[in-house]
Amino acid sequence: MPNPARMRAAVLTATALLLSSLLAGCSDDESGEQDLTAQELSWADCPAPSQAQGGGGSPSPLPDGGTWQCATMKAPRDWNEPKGDTIDIELIRARSSGDKNQRIGSLIFNFGGPGGSGVTTLPAFGEGYEKLRTRYDLVSFDPRGVGRSAPVRCENDQQLDAYFQQDATPDDATERTELIDSTKQFNEACEDNSDGMLPHVRTTDAARDMELMRQVLGDDKLHYFGISYGTELGGVYAHLFPKNVGRAVFDAVVDPTQTPEQGSLGQAKGFQRALDNFAADCTSKAEDCPIGDTPQDVKDRIATLLNDLDSQPIPGILPRQLTQSAAAGGIAQALYSQEFWPYLTQGLEQAYDGDGQILMLLSDSMNGRSENGEYSNITAANISINCADDKPRYTPAFVEEKLPEFRSASPLFGEFMAWSMLSCTDWPVAGAADHPDVSAPGSAPILVVGNTGDPATPYEGARKMVEALGEGVGVELTYRGQGHGAYNSKNRCVQAAVNGYLLDGKVPAAGSVCS
Repeated sequence: MPNPARMRAAVLTATALLLSSLLAGCSDDESGEQDLTAQELSWADCPAPSQAQGGGGSPSPLPDGGTWQCATMKAPRDWNEPKGDTIDIELIRARSSGDKNQRIGSLIFNFGGPGGSGVTTLPAFGEGYEKLRTRYDLVSFDPRGVGRSAPVRCENDQQLDAYFQQDATPDDATERTELIDSTKQFNEACEDNSDGMLPHVRTTDAARDMELMRQVLGDDKLHYFGISYGTELGGVYAHLFPKNVGRAVFDAVVDPTQTPEQGSLGQAKGFQRALDNFAADCTSKAEDCPIGDTPQDVKDRIATLLNDLDSQPIPGILPRQLTQSAAAGGIAQALYSQEFWPYLTQGLEQAYDGDGQILMLLSDSMNGRSENGEYSNITAANISINCADDKPRYTPAFVEEKLPEFRSASPLFGEFMAWSMLSCTDWPVAGAADHPDVSAPGSAPILVVGNTGDPATPYEGARKMVEALGEGVGVELTYRGQGHGAYNSKNRCVQAAVNGYLLDGKVPAAGSVCS
């Protein structure tokens, strides 16, 4: 099971594609004295995504027949030396579909991770933002270290297969040593294969890239839609450039006040809450729930499955087997969206009969693995960005001390979350801070949307973000729903509130609730 910090977002489109198939650079140029804010972008039809972006075909045409356009923006490799070497930041856009006289500007999206490719994700979800396209150019990008933007690289595909199959919850000294050695090997590979980018992928660097992007796109203000980790990036931008914030929405909100330990514990509770809701939903329907008679029975059977897989994996997607870690990752991935609960039910039914294909497909999606066995760089980028951001470095002894608390928070996910805190141990770059600074006095209002059933960014984080942004900045909106995020749930109340602010500047009343 991967580092829970990367569970701040999941690109579920890849999951849908995989399940449907089963079930039916870095530049060496010197910028010299060049003013990077004056550069002109050369927009053209988008190429097919690279392996680091997740592969696949070029984005499909827009609903009105238009095409997605891509361009490359130059940014300083090191923002402490803004006139030094540059890197390429890959951008994508869909031009506004409405009256040019009503166009507001660009609306920049970040879908989270950290480590997700905005260049591949925006087209995947593009139809859901058609209303916003009436007054904005929709824009997203691969943040530095991600996809085509000077991507960090760690282990190869074969090594990653082994990395994700390993026992992530060691039961004895031998297994603990194996996990520690595997983590060290992964981290060393990141240092060896990332062309010196590891010190330059902090969230503060990405926020400065967005400020440059705003200027290059010709916008007076940065209009922004951040989802999951994208809310943290947006908060850091607002802290650094409060006077340049335009209309901004934070959805599926990261708690900016927590240390990595507190965040991992919060996610353990969040995923357990989502599992509780899934089990209750399955057993509440008129037809029989095929995976248990009561909510507790559903959870007990899942726990028994994972316990059995610890010693005896079952066939997955051959030649790989479904291990305990892969199964837990697949279950967690399905809990990101209520739309994927039926797949989870099918996957569990299948696994109880000795077939792990569906749970492995879900796990592969979480880890960025395509059907052809190639991985995107989402895991490499996620760990690199988190470890560059997060100052704490936890030891095995610390994790073992915290295990009872994590098990109490989640009998199913707690141990995985606890042991994953070792991911930044012995990382070659020092972390920046215990948690990000998002205080933004003087910023325009930011709409902060929290979902009560969100597993990856628990609902409590929305209120913490509002408080941290400062008085008069954060405006909280609650969605009483399930899954990771609110706007893409298609809830009409949420979409009306978000669209009303982004399109017409109407700020909802603080404390509004949608259900």
